[in-house]
Amino acid sequence: MTARALMIQGTGSSVGKSLIVAGLCRLARRRGIRVAPFKPQNMSNNAAVCADGGEIGRAQALQARAAGLEPRHDFNPVLLKPQTDRGAQVVVQGRVLGTIDAKEYQAVRARIRASVLESFRRVTADYELVLVEGAGSPAEVNLRPNDIANMGFARAAEVPVCLVGDIDRGGVIASLVGTHAVLDPEDAALIVGFVVNKFRGDPALFADGLAVVERRTRWRCFGLVHWLRAAGRLPSEDAASISRNDGADIADDPGRSEAQPTASATRAHGAPRGRTASPLRIVAPVLSRMANFDDADPLRLDSGVDFAFVPAGRPIPREVDVVVLLGTKSTIGELGFLRAQGWDHDIIAHARGGGRVLGVCGGYQMLGRRVRDPAGVDGPAGVTDGLGLLNVETTMAGEKTVRRVEGRCALSSDPVSGYEIHMGETNGPDLSRPMLHLDSGSEGARDKSGRVEGTSLHGLFANDDWRRAWLARAGAETDASWGYDPLIEHALDDIATDLAAMLDTDALFAAARVSTL
Repeated sequence: MTARALMIQGTGSSVGKSLIVAGLCRLARRRGIRVAPFKPQNMSNNAAVCADGGEIGRAQALQARAAGLEPRHDFNPVLLKPQTDRGAQVVVQGRVLGTIDAKEYQAVRARIRASVLESFRRVTADYELVLVEGAGSPAEVNLRPNDIANMGFARAAEVPVCLVGDIDRGGVIASLVGTHAVLDPEDAALIVGFVVNKFRGDPALFADGLAVVERRTRWRCFGLVHWLRAAGRLPSEDAASISRNDGADIADDPGRSEAQPTASATRAHGAPRGRTASPLRIVAPVLSRMANFDDADPLRLDSGVDFAFVPAGRPIPREVDVVVLLGTKSTIGELGFLRAQGWDHDIIAHARGGGRVLGVCGGYQMLGRRVRDPAGVDGPAGVTDGLGLLNVETTMAGEKTVRRVEGRCALSSDPVSGYEIHMGETNGPDLSRPMLHLDSGSEGARDKSGRVEGTSLHGLFANDDWRRAWLARAGAETDASWGYDPLIEHALDDIATDLAAMLDTDALFAAARVSTL
C-alpha cells in the first residue's frame, strides 16, 4: 500500500500546525481512514519514548495517539534537542547521532535527508493517508539549501502543502502573501491552499482579508479556525508556549491577558472544578533548557491544585506548598541558570522551612550534592555543586538511557508507568529511601524528612492513583471522578469535531496525493 500524503506547513513557528495535524489525524481515524503522522525534522526538548526504545517529539506521539497508533521512530526521523544556544543533540531514527552545533548541522543535513526519506517510505507503505507536519516556516529561504523540514522535503517527496497562518499574533495577511512572494515558483506551486488559525470574533469581518490572500496568492482557503478551547487540555509542544502564556498559569502575573485561556478555563472544559477549601499551591520554575515539561499537565488540570510556572526574573513565591524542578536538556548549564535567577536560595529556603520539593530527571540531578561530568557529556568537563537537598551524586555517562518502565509506588503501592530519557547515573545514601519500585529495581530518592524527593521517571503524574496519593500526602483534597488519559482523549475528539465544522476537510483530504518516492 502506498499512502496519499498532505503536508501542513506554517508561516512561522507555533502557528498551530501540530494541533491541526493531531485533530485531522483523529478526524481521519473517525472516518475509517488508516492515517499516520509524520514530521521530517522537529526541534524540541519534549520527547516521547517508542516501544523499541527510540525517541521522537512528544507532538508526534500525541498525533500518533490521535490516529490510534503506538509511537514509532519513523513518525519523526530527526529530532533536534537544543542543549546550548548554538548546539543540539541530534536524534536520527530514534537514536542519538551526537551533539552538533548549528553550522555543523547544515553540513550533515544532506546525509540525514536519506534517513528522512527512508522513514517516509516506510510510513507511506503502511497507511492510507500520511499527514506531514513542517517545522518553522518555508519563508526562511536562507535555509532552503539542503532543507529537510519544509519545501525541501515536499519537493523531494512530491507532497502537496497546506499553509497555516496565525491571526492571533497579527499580520496574517502579510505572512501568507509574503510567504508566496519569497518562495521559489516551483515550491509555491506545491501549495494547494491555506488555513487561518486562532481566529476570534465575527468571521464576516475577515471575509475581505481572506479574499485578499486568495487573490494575491491564487491559493484556495480551506477555512478559518477559531480559537480551540480544548487545546488547553493538551500538552504544549515547547517551552516557548509557557513564556507566551498560551494556556499556562504564570505565578503572580498581574498582566495576564483576559483573551488567553487559563488553567482554570481548561478545567472548566475538562477536569471537574470541584472547589476545594484551599488548593495545594505548586510552582515550577521555567528552566532555560526545560524538557518534558508536560509532566506538570495533570497537576495543572487537577482541581485540588493551584499550579503555576515561575518565569525567569521572578522569585519563587514564599507561600507555595511544593516546588517542582522539571527536566532539562543540560543539568550543569541549568544549575548556572538557576543560580543566576536566585532560585537556588528560594528552593533551599523553601525546603528548610518545611516545604516540599520534587525533582524530575534533570531536576532530580540538580537536587543532589554535585554533578560530575568527567568526559564533558553535558558541557565542559568538571564537577558542579548541586543544591544539596538530596544526599546523592550524579555522574554523566556517554550512553543515554531511553526506555519505558512500569512498577509501583514505594509508599502507596499504586501501580505506575512512565519513561526515562536521561544521561548519567545517580547514586548515594538517599537512594535507600526510593520513590518507586520498578521492574528493573528501586528508583528515585527521598531525604530523611520525606519532603524532598527525586525521580528519573517522566509521566508519573499521568498515573491517576499515584498522583492522587502523592497530592494527598502533600495535603491536597483530590477528586477521583476524572482521569488524565480520558481527558486527553476527549480533547482530541473535541478538536476533531471543531475542525470538521470549521474547515472544508473533504477538500483538504482530497488534496493529498500519492508520493512518487
